[in-house]
Amino acid sequence: MTTSGTFAFNLDLGDAIEEAFERAGLEARSGYDYRTARRSIDLLMLEWQNLGLNLWTVKEGSQVLTPGTNSYTLDPKVQDIIEAYLRTDSGNVSSQFDQSMSRISVSQYAHLSNKLTQSKPLEYYVERSPTGVTVKLWPVPDSQETYTFGYYYMERIEDSGKPASNNMDIPARFLPCLVAGLAYKLSMKYASATDRAALLKADYDEQWMMASDAAREKASLFVSPGGYTF
Repeated sequence: MTTSGTFAFNLDLGDAIEEAFERAGLEARSGYDYRTARRSIDLLMLEWQNLGLNLWTVKEGSQVLTPGTNSYTLDPKVQDIIEAYLRTDSGNVSSQFDQSMSRISVSQYAHLSNKLTQSKPLEYYVERSPTGVTVKLWPVPDSQETYTFGYYYMERIEDSGKPASNNMDIPARFLPCLVAGLAYKLSMKYASATDRAALLKADYDEQWMMASDAAREKASLFVSPGGYTF
């Protein structure tokens, strides 16, 4: 049996849009058809980021801390922080040390009696605004050691862009979900395709469940009872 021997199948933006139009029983004929499809794709990517943790978007970042400064605005591509740690003596082979930090809520941060206390930072509060993410640390970094705030964050999925030859910023295994989702979104825009909307929605939901389940964290989680008094 002869096979291709390649593992590089992908769909560029133009092919994905054409496939979605065909599933909706439509044809992409005009520049506006492609433009409205690109807009739907970009909205779909934002929808995916609201649905859950997409592991391919998880990246590692760092911020060198300045003594006396507790607030740091991160890159706009940072959607949210998943885990964080405080690193001392970064780059020193013999003394570099990472300590886990606790994330606190806005209520917990608001109830801190002295937000200007300087010491080794132990907690962080994430302030999410329309323009980006700001991290506030407590205690405020002192000058006793060299601190680096290390974190794992969820990165915003890149925009589709204008060239039809672009590839989307997603793993190839998510392409069936992308096409299914776009076909459903198009069926809500074109009157001639509304009769397919329910079928396309069901297909999109199924594709999302399969893709998101395949992309979940596979490491084991162990929970041990104890430490509580009733």
